[in-house]
Amino acid sequence: MARLKSVARSNKLGPDERAAAIERLKSKELDILVVGGGIVGTGAALDAVTRGLSTGLLEARDWASGTSSRSSKLVHGGIRYLEQLDFRLVREALIERGLLLQRLAPHLVKPVRFLYPLQTRVVERFYVGSGMMLYDIFSWTGGRPPGVPHHRHLSKTQVQRAIPSLAPDALVGGLTYYDAQVDDARYVASLARTASYYGAHVASRVNVEGFLKVGERVVGVHAHDLETGERFDIRAKQVVNATGVWTDDTQRMVGERGTFHVRASKGIHLVVPRDRIHSAMGMIFRTEKSVLFVIPWGRHWLIGTTDTDWHLDKAHPAATAADIDYLLEHVNRVLRVPLTREDVEGVFAGLRPLLAGESDQTSKLSREHIVAHTVPGLVVVAGGKWTTYRVMAKDAIDAAADALDGRVPASTTEDIPLLGAEGYQAAWNKRGKIARAFGVHKVRIEHLLNRYGTLTDDLLDLIRNDPKLGEPLPGADDYLAAEVVYACTHEGALHLDDVLARRTRISIEAWDRGVSAAPVAAKLMAKSLGWDAEREQLEVERYLQRVAAERESQLQPDDESADRVRLEAPDIVKVD
Repeated sequence: MARLKSVARSNKLGPDERAAAIERLKSKELDILVVGGGIVGTGAALDAVTRGLSTGLLEARDWASGTSSRSSKLVHGGIRYLEQLDFRLVREALIERGLLLQRLAPHLVKPVRFLYPLQTRVVERFYVGSGMMLYDIFSWTGGRPPGVPHHRHLSKTQVQRAIPSLAPDALVGGLTYYDAQVDDARYVASLARTASYYGAHVASRVNVEGFLKVGERVVGVHAHDLETGERFDIRAKQVVNATGVWTDDTQRMVGERGTFHVRASKGIHLVVPRDRIHSAMGMIFRTEKSVLFVIPWGRHWLIGTTDTDWHLDKAHPAATAADIDYLLEHVNRVLRVPLTREDVEGVFAGLRPLLAGESDQTSKLSREHIVAHTVPGLVVVAGGKWTTYRVMAKDAIDAAADALDGRVPASTTEDIPLLGAEGYQAAWNKRGKIARAFGVHKVRIEHLLNRYGTLTDDLLDLIRNDPKLGEPLPGADDYLAAEVVYACTHEGALHLDDVLARRTRISIEAWDRGVSAAPVAAKLMAKSLGWDAEREQLEVERYLQRVAAERESQLQPDDESADRVRLEAPDIVKVD
């Protein structure tokens, strides 16, 4: 009987792995090539490769550098969709929430408790309570518990005890319920790394400049490696366009207007210190336009969001003074002690890809996302929400697989944990022993486990070999020097911005937005990536220019002014 050869797998996604992936992309025809390294694109790559398909994944910038790193960081069912009677959507999202919490990424996705304040005593409590009861019911899947507690009713006194910072006249009572939260950028980078581990050829900083066509059929792409300047072609039987708010731009490259369009909606969030709001849980409030979230985020709160059309630069959406004032005004309506501009540590703006002009005749359509075979060889997936990325990815690869020769296995991603997830709970239970063994404070071990899961061993090995890597970064005590090195050697970070904005969240969490950490992080990256002194200095200069431009843009009165100021900062280092 023939024996299966074991395939050596590496969980590293460093420069050597990137170079090897590009060589493979140039030399072989793929079954599936995914364009776009956000949550849906990386999810699609993992879905395809774990079906046994040869798979490539390209991202023009860094993993999650667009929408997928600038969300509300929530994994949720969308409780407000119950009011719209969209039960199917809510149930689908809650099923995915349970999978992420319990099976796919328990080290990255965590339960979070919210208060919904009540303004009237009887009717509203019954109405909202009925909705939350449905929320609880929908979250049970195949008899499996949802992974979070059920909702509870609270009196006004109980709410005030739990959230002393709420103004007495802000409510008459409340209900609490649970959803989940995630470091969105870290999750996407982990997803890309997991796809690579299973055999996908993944490369960031590779821009798609056009499509290869034979007649009307798409058979690949023209690619440009922004790190080396090299241009080359990649051939694939099916190409998946998962470029989010850039979908229309990508479609125009193939000369196809498509049957739907994606428009960008800007949402901004404020980051404030945890001690500015005394509360044992997050909060959700109705506004005249949508909802306002106050979300616990480590030693901080996230406050958001806005919802305004955006027609300017998609790579660097800018928050304005008006955006910031809008959020402060609304949150201050319910707080005893109002927040001011001086309380704001960080601000970030992201773009939602919203569908417009869908057609049932040419696409597989749900309320939240769309998958379309707009031209032969090209599948487009657009819209949707972060929480249901796995379903979107599955639908996109299903559509691509239908056009491939031969029988393609069904999606298996509901049973494939991200790297670091296997054995996480056991590692968490012995975190005290791990801390004592390495002479590290238990809080540090908890921090690492909740970012790397069982891959924390890799970080601890780095620190054991060089104890200086166990020191925190200046102005960013939550993050260790070892995390910078690891981001370069294992997580695909190629530029200082990648580390400070996405592998860590220093750019939004630190009071100085990473200015103090930048030179130290750049020196660590230089050693890991082989930069010379000139490159190291340039990386720091580019990052400082980014911070200055963002700060200045947040003082501008309108989108046009903020966009103009933000774009005055040069982009990251590029090779022409």
